[in-house]
Amino acid sequence: MIGYGNSMFLATHGILARSASGGGFDPDAQAFITAAAITDPTQQSAINTLVVDLKGYNIWTKFKAIYPIVGGTAASHKFNLKDPRDLDAAFRLTFATGWTHSANGMTPLVTYADTSLIPNSILSLNSTHISGYIRNNIDSPGPILSSENASNYDNGLYIWPKQSNTLYSVRINDNTSIFANVTYDIRGLHLATRTASNVRKYRVNTTQIFNSTTASTALNTSSIYLGKSRNNPNYFSNQIAFSSIGDGLTDTEAANFYTAVQAFQTTLSRQV
Repeated sequence: MIGYGNSMFLATHGILARSASGGGFDPDAQAFITAAAITDPTQQSAINTLVVDLKGYNIWTKFKAIYPIVGGTAASHKFNLKDPRDLDAAFRLTFATGWTHSANGMTPLVTYADTSLIPNSILSLNSTHISGYIRNNIDSPGPILSSENASNYDNGLYIWPKQSNTLYSVRINDNTSIFANVTYDIRGLHLATRTASNVRKYRVNTTQIFNSTTASTALNTSSIYLGKSRNNPNYFSNQIAFSSIGDGLTDTEAANFYTAVQAFQTTLSRQV
């Protein structure tokens, strides 16, 4: 019997991808491909393998939104892989003016995108994650993702990977930012995850940046933005090539998630 541990091998060789829907792509992958009008075979294969891998690792159900940012245009980048309807209720991205889109991802130029996903309505206080895959190692004064109030950062949910003063800052449904000097290459997958009231972690690729016991406080009532903070005039300025929002991921799940996302980026020849 072939187990889930072989999913990456099988997906790479096209076996699991074909069997997932009895001869074609996985149905969830196909729904996204159709909605986003993805016609390139390599991009189609990358999306299908990503879905198959996440399901094989038993973490597919943990995601509320997955933005593969594939297709090269705003029209394709806006769709949520978990629910590829063109609706606010499906958490598709609504872009403010100023984004630059390409096959390698999308870059906010003093702008943002609204996910329409409100933590207080959708996420769980003690089981939450957000992630973003970035392709530049430069200072950026804004967050990859952010949900906070217009007047303060209480009950914040955000990842600021490298502010202009070379500090990162992270909150996961709490009132205490962890600030520290950035001493690593920030390119790749950033993951902030909370799996208990007193367990929150921040990872960049395979490296754990911190493991904190800071207690959760509440879920924010503002929708999550990509590229901007509501309580700060600063914007993110690095290229984003993937993002996700959902339940908390354990260490093993986080490692498998990185493997799946990095394989996806490698297939698209935009890995870092």
